[in-house]
Amino acid sequence: MNMHGWGRYPVVDADVYAPKTPQDLRNRLRSLHGDSMTLRGLGRSYGDSSLGEKIMSTRWLNHMISFDQETGVLHCESGVSLNEILEVFVPKGWFLPVTPGTQFVTVGGAIASDVHGKNHHIAGCFCDHVEYIDMILDADRLTRCSLQENPDLFHATCGGMGLTGVIYSAAIRLKPIQSAFINQTTYKASNLEESLGLFAIHEAQPYSVAWIDCISGGRSLGRSLLMTGDHAPEGELMINRKNRLGLPVDMPSSLLNRYSIKLFNTLYYNRIRERVTEHHIHYEPFFYPLDSIGNWNRMYGRNGFTQYQFVVPKEAGYPAMNSILKTIVESGKGSFLAVLKAFGKQNRNFLSFPMEGYTLALDFRIEQDLFPLLDRLDAMVLHHGGRIYLTKDARMSEETFKRSYPLWEQFLSVRNAHTVKGRFTSHQSKRLGLD
Repeated sequence: MNMHGWGRYPVVDADVYAPKTPQDLRNRLRSLHGDSMTLRGLGRSYGDSSLGEKIMSTRWLNHMISFDQETGVLHCESGVSLNEILEVFVPKGWFLPVTPGTQFVTVGGAIASDVHGKNHHIAGCFCDHVEYIDMILDADRLTRCSLQENPDLFHATCGGMGLTGVIYSAAIRLKPIQSAFINQTTYKASNLEESLGLFAIHEAQPYSVAWIDCISGGRSLGRSLLMTGDHAPEGELMINRKNRLGLPVDMPSSLLNRYSIKLFNTLYYNRIRERVTEHHIHYEPFFYPLDSIGNWNRMYGRNGFTQYQFVVPKEAGYPAMNSILKTIVESGKGSFLAVLKAFGKQNRNFLSFPMEGYTLALDFRIEQDLFPLLDRLDAMVLHHGGRIYLTKDARMSEETFKRSYPLWEQFLSVRNAHTVKGRFTSHQSKRLGLD
């Protein structure tokens, strides 16, 4: 069948197998006879990291195994989604320690991407809250890895894009909450310098994220709406079960142009009238605003889109973001969905994306003259000591990858040591010179 990531680019023809038990999974691995396999969860990585000729979906390995009410440690299979965890445990007073911008990803996918959220500056990445991972490396091997047991495999698997073996299950430390609601404060910033200054002022806030205007230039370059938040100290522990609207068909890509984007950004920015506003909202619109729109990736038309996310070190900060934003504005290829966050210190995982600094993520619809622009942005990111997020990537070059992920050789040595190199691959791993 035809398969693609969330960006709907690229599209490949693949054989897909979805085991329902660990034994099904082992039998499938045994039947490969030396062929490679690509691992996939819910397909929410944007590019080609979950694409290959033979795909194994872990979606139906989705059982919760145990939960310790005292410590908050949940042991579950890797196909369990973050949405399923929230539906079960929010009413019990527990929340995810780190969550990306969608709840419709699997635990295995969150580990493979070592996902980050609005609290990286405080809580780090998802894998910083993983007690251990049970891996199936081949049909006859179940291996546990953690910071204490097989730590090399743990650091390679966390952020390793599914290239170190099948993540069968994991134990995650949930965090206690007293309410399903968030106390949110929105700050209106008139330019980039003010935006970055607000992140510094409010760095003690547990959660922070900014929507940023990527098409207005001049004195309005980098104007934004910074939203900070924290779990409310009291309130109902409820799940929002509203019906989700969806896009039933692909939108005409011609609707997305610099004029419509500029109009949207102007209206979105000016809808907030005060310099500071406060709201008490449910966790879903705070953490997952786009999850309320089913199939929102159809908004970019049948050719799909790519989400370009990069990080630059804190010391590069304003000069780097200023020059990159100017280049994007001059291209006329701004984005509706541009998100700016501040990262804390990076962890020890070999291919984990975050480093201490600033990250910007924005969507570009696929069109003929897009890729030369992205190549220019890559060069600018490299110049400032940054890197591109593998989970969003669909076209980065091998040279760019190897220059920006300095521990890639250690990652390969772990794959070789555990004899999984060549067994678990993807279109991305081949493109980046990892296979």
